Amino acid sequence: MTHDPLPLAPDLPSDPPGIPAALEWEAQRPSWDEYFLMMAKLAATRSTCLAFPVGAVIVKDRQVLATGYNGPPSGSPHCTAQGYCYPGLSSCAASSTLPSRAVHAEANAIAQAARHGISTNGARIYVTLEPCLSCLKLLISAGIREVLYEMTYTQGGKAQVRDGFLELGLVKMEQIQLRPPIAQNSAHYLLNPTSVARATTFSV
Repeated sequence: MTHDPLPLAPDLPSDPPGIPAALEWEAQRPSWDEYFLMMAKLAATRSTCLAFPVGAVIVKDRQVLATGYNGPPSGSPHCTAQGYCYPGLSSCAASSTLPSRAVHAEANAIAQAARHGISTNGARIYVTLEPCLSCLKLLISAGIREVLYEMTYTQGGKAQVRDGFLELGLVKMEQIQLRPPIAQNSAHYLLNPTSVARATTFSV
């Protein structure tokens, strides 16, 4: 397959960058929060849940401690393989009388840390979906005090309990998203050979 070189970004020179070009390069570099959120999004691609693919990354001192994604317990059939989900979403031809078998991404990340004897006390977690109340309680009990999430989750009446935890200072929560230039540049890395000269990229 032949790859035609394309500029990585508009008006980006191939010559050694001056100060303006260097600033443009820096604008395409993800922040630490964006960096770990992208890891969580990548973890979500491993999800076997038919309802919501979710990924999570536990981080301390800018070091990854554990990752997780949602799906049935290890060793049990994947919902994606069975072709239906037990909660009975409108998009699934399944009974609504059975509970979900899924272990949430946050719980799987904590379980991974526990299996390897890694303390999560004082860590933070990046997750693609705001934790449900059960996962939030688990995170607090595991010593995780900061939750950074991409999408909000409808808590209903449970939001009052969540807000109570926030008021007590048990946990901090912040919604974050990727800046468009970061998402676009990262997509180039995923779709094309990565370790090429920075002044060019390749299209498929």
